[in-house]
Amino acid sequence: MEIFQASHIVKKYGNYTALNDVSIAVPQGTIYGLLGPNGAGKTTLIRIINQIFAPDQGELIFKGRKMTSADIISIGYLPEERGLYKKMKIGEQALYLAQLKGMSKNDALKRIKYWFEKFEIQSWWNKKVEDLSKGMAQKLQFIVTVLHEPELLIFDEPFSGFDPINTSLLRDEILELKQKGATIIFSTHNMASVEELCDNISLINNSEVILEGGVHEVKERFKANEFEISFHGNTANLPDSISSSFNVVGNKIVNELNYLNVKLPREKTGNDLLKEFLPHVQINSFREVYPSMNDIFIDVVETANKKNQL
Repeated sequence: MEIFQASHIVKKYGNYTALNDVSIAVPQGTIYGLLGPNGAGKTTLIRIINQIFAPDQGELIFKGRKMTSADIISIGYLPEERGLYKKMKIGEQALYLAQLKGMSKNDALKRIKYWFEKFEIQSWWNKKVEDLSKGMAQKLQFIVTVLHEPELLIFDEPFSGFDPINTSLLRDEILELKQKGATIIFSTHNMASVEELCDNISLINNSEVILEGGVHEVKERFKANEFEISFHGNTANLPDSISSSFNVVGNKIVNELNYLNVKLPREKTGNDLLKEFLPHVQINSFREVYPSMNDIFIDVVETANKKNQL
C-alpha cells in the first residue's frame, strides 16, 4: 500500500518547466530514494509535497485520499538548506518547533529529553545555534524533524556536514525509524547511501522521471552478465577456450588467490563459465557482478542527456 502518491505533477516558472508529468508512488514503511542531478527538479517536488508550492497540474494523494493542508502535521521535513533560528537557544527552539507541530509542552519536553540524551547533547540546552558547528546544528535539525513522530519523513541530503561517526549514527537512526513504521523519502547524491538504505528509487533528470523501481530490481535490469571468480592455481593452466569464449575484463591477485572478472556473451550462463574452470583450477568463490547505483545513475543520466541533444 502506498502512503503517498504524486500523480502527473507539472510545475512551471514562466517559460521554465521544473517538473513535467512527474509521478511517484511511495510504499508505506519503506525508504524511497529521490535521486537526480542538481537542477533536475527534486527540490521542487519536495516543496510541493510539503505544500510550500502548489503544482500547476496533477494531484497529491496521502493515505488514499487527496492531500490537504491538514496533512502537513503528519510530515517531518529536513531541508538541505537548514532552517534554524541562529540567535535562539537550542532547547527553547526545539520546544517551540515541537509545539508548532501540535505537541503539548509536556509531551514535547519528554521527547526532547529522550532525543537529547540519545544524541548526548543534554548540555546544549542554553547554547545558540550560531555557536554550533555545521554537523552539530544538523543533529539538532534532525531531532526537531522527528520529534513529533510523523508518518512521512522527508530527508534532503541528511548526511551533509557529518563526519563518518555521526553519519553512521544518523544512518542507524533512520533505519530504526523505518523499523518503527515511518515512511521516508530520502534525497541524496550519495549513491552508496542509496544502496545501503533505500528500498525503491525514482531518478529525475531535466524535470522528468527517467528511471524508477526497487533498488534490487534496477540493479538486475542493468547487470551485464559479468561474474567474478577466484581460484587457487596458475592462470597458465587455463585453456585458451576461456579467453576465446569469454571476455576477461579484470584480474588481480589477493593473498595468493587469483581473481578474474569475466563478461559472458548473452547466450552464456554462469554454469558455462564454471564448466570451463572446474577441470583446471580449485575454485574459491564465484559471484555475479552487479553494477553500482552510482554507475547506473551516471549511465542513465548521460544516455538521457544525449537523447535530448539529438
